Amino acid sequence: MDINFCQICGEKLILKEIGDEGMIPYCEACSKPYFNSPAPCVLVVVINEYNEVALLKQDYVSTIHWGLIAGFITEGENAEETGLNIRSLQYISSFHQSPRNLLMLGYLAFVKKSEFIKSCEVDQINWFLIKDAYLKIREGSIAEQLFDKAIKRLKENQHINE
Repeated sequence: MDINFCQICGEKLILKEIGDEGMIPYCEACSKPYFNSPAPCVLVVVINEYNEVALLKQDYVSTIHWGLIAGFITEGENAEETGLNIRSLQYISSFHQSPRNLLMLGYLAFVKKSEFIKSCEVDQINWFLIKDAYLKIREGSIAEQLFDKAIKRLKENQHINE
């Protein structure tokens, strides 16, 4: 989001060079820089003990493709909204999505297979074999990039055999 005026005093911001950050919107009156910070969110490849992947479908996002478990990190959140209990978690990679200015933190989560709790934002959620999950995720998407990296990590650590 572009910020043009100080949120404290309302003065028009100037561009000022600040260290390694380069030219940053800055309020001279308040001596306050305004960094363009992306919104953090998580994107998770959830795998159960049968090497199945949890995918969800949100028709407002796509009526064709399924996606990984994902969401914004909002104030007060502290529980997994799918109802799954994570047994272990590995950080895989982060991705910056420029159009929406998101910092997507990508993880691989291991869970015991159980029933999902479906939130009102989700139209469908299901377990898929890894080979079938590849066909459900949109080609070229950040979800596909994370999925590829996570499966590669699993193969390297001999957690799966395809």
